[in-house]
Amino acid sequence: MITATVYRREDRYCGFEITGHAGYAESGSDIICAAVSVLAINAVNSIESLTDDPVRAEEEDGFLRCSFPEGLSEAGTLLMESMILGLTQTAESVSAETGEPYLKVVFEEVQSC
Repeated sequence: MITATVYRREDRYCGFEITGHAGYAESGSDIICAAVSVLAINAVNSIESLTDDPVRAEEEDGFLRCSFPEGLSEAGTLLMESMILGLTQTAESVSAETGEPYLKVVFEEVQSC
C-alpha cells in the first residue's frame, strides 16, 4: 500500500511524504503507483517552477519527501491542494472499484514546519 502523509501546522502546509508501493500490478505496470508518482512529482516541479517558494525534496524507490522550509505562497498552497485532491480522488476511486485500499491519504498536524 502507498501512504501519502500531508504535514500541516494549523492551516499551513509544511510538506508531505509518500511511501510504499501499491502492489496493484507488477513493477512497471502498476497504474496506481504511476498515478501517485505523477501527481506528487508534478506538484513538486510545479511549486519549484511556478512559485518562488523554496522546496526541499528527496526521492528514492518507493519514497518521496518534500518540505517547504519557508512555507507556501497562495499559489504554492493551491498546487498542494490540487495534488491532495488528485491523491484523495484516486484513493477513493481505486477503493470503490477494487474494494482494496491500495492508497491511503493521511493528514498529520505537526508542532513546527
